[in-house]
Amino acid sequence: MASPPSIPLLFLLLTLFIATCSSLTCTTQKLTTNKVYPNCLDLPFLNSFLHWTHDPSNSSLSVVFVATPPNPGGWVSWGLNPTGTGMVGTQALVAFKNNGVMAVKMLDIKSYSDFVPGKLSFDVWDLKAEDVGGVMRIFASMKVPDKAVTLNHVWQVGPSTTAGRLDKHGFAPANLNAKGKLSLNGEQSSTDTGAVDSRTKRKNFHGVLNAVSWGVLFPLGVIIARYMRTFPSADPAWFYLHITCQLSAYVIGVAGWGTGMKLGSESEGIQYSVHRNIGIALFSLCTLQLSALFIRPKKDHKYRYFWNIYHHSFGYTIIILGIINIYRGFDILNPEKKWKSTYSSVIIALGVIAFLLEVITWIVVFKRKSRNSTKPYDAYNNGQPLGI
Repeated sequence: MASPPSIPLLFLLLTLFIATCSSLTCTTQKLTTNKVYPNCLDLPFLNSFLHWTHDPSNSSLSVVFVATPPNPGGWVSWGLNPTGTGMVGTQALVAFKNNGVMAVKMLDIKSYSDFVPGKLSFDVWDLKAEDVGGVMRIFASMKVPDKAVTLNHVWQVGPSTTAGRLDKHGFAPANLNAKGKLSLNGEQSSTDTGAVDSRTKRKNFHGVLNAVSWGVLFPLGVIIARYMRTFPSADPAWFYLHITCQLSAYVIGVAGWGTGMKLGSESEGIQYSVHRNIGIALFSLCTLQLSALFIRPKKDHKYRYFWNIYHHSFGYTIIILGIINIYRGFDILNPEKKWKSTYSSVIIALGVIAFLLEVITWIVVFKRKSRNSTKPYDAYNNGQPLGI
C-alpha cells in the first residue's frame, strides 16, 4: 500500500494553489516591465484585467490589458470609444499570434462588420503584446482628451484568427456586456457599468413594447373573447373590449417590431436569426388576424365556420409564438432577474385566470344544456325545446 503524502508536501501544494488563485486578481499580477501602473481593475466580464496610469500633464494614458483568449489560437482586444459606449466607434488594440509570434494591430471599428486597420483617431505609442502561459497582454500608451475625467472603454476576446484576420467573438452576455467607464481621477476602483447607452435603451424599449403587446395585451384580448361572450349580458361589450385589446396590441407590437428591425439593420455582425424570424412571423400573422375584423361573415353565414377556424387558430398561434419570442428576448438582453420574474408572474396569473374561467364556462354550459333538456318537447315544434 502506498504511503500517504507527507504534511510538508500537502502544505506546498496548498501554497501553490493559493498563489495560483491569488494571481487571478490584477493587484497580484507581476508585469514584465519596469513601468509603474498605480491603478488596476478586475474587469467584470471575460476574466480580464486592466493596469493603467494617467498623466494629466501631457494628457496621456498608459495601459496594460490582460486577458485569456477562449482558445490558444484566439485573440484579445481593448480599446477606447470616443463617440459612444458600445463596440461601434471603438478604437481598438488587438493582440494575437501570427505564425506563432505575438502581434498587435490597431482597428477602427466603424460597424459590426467594418474593421479598418491602421492609424486610430488618437496617437498611440509604446505598443507591444506578449503571451505568458496562455495569458495575453497588450501594452500601450495613448493620447487622451485634455481634462478628461472618464473614458468609455471596451474589451473583448475571440476564439481564433484566419490568415491574420480576426474571427467573430462569442455573443454570450459576458461578451455583449464587456464595456464600461474608466475613471481617470482615481475616485473609483472598478469600471462603471451602470450607465445605459442609447443603443441599450432602444433594446430595452424594444423588449418592453413586445412584452406588453404580444405577451400581455394579446392573450388578455383572447381571454376576453373566449369567456365573456358566454354570458349574454356581456354582449356586445366583450366584443369591443376584445377589439380594443387586439388593436392596442397590434399598434404597440408593430412599434416594437419596427424597433427590432432597426436594431438588426444596425448590427450586421450580430444575428439572432430565430428571434428575428419569429418576430417577422408574428407581425405577418397579426396583420392577417387584424384583417379578420373586416372580412368577418355574419353568424348565420355558411362561411362563418371556416372563418372561426382561421381566426382562432391564428390567435392561439400568435400567443404561443409571442411568449416564446419574449423569453428568447430575455436571453438576448440578459436584464436583471426581476424583469423576467415579473413577466413570468404575469403570464402565470393570466394562465390561472384562464383556467378558472374555463371551469366556470363549462359549468355554465352544462347547466344550460341540463335546463334545456328538461323542457317539454312539442311534436308540432319539430322536437325542439319550447321557447327556442
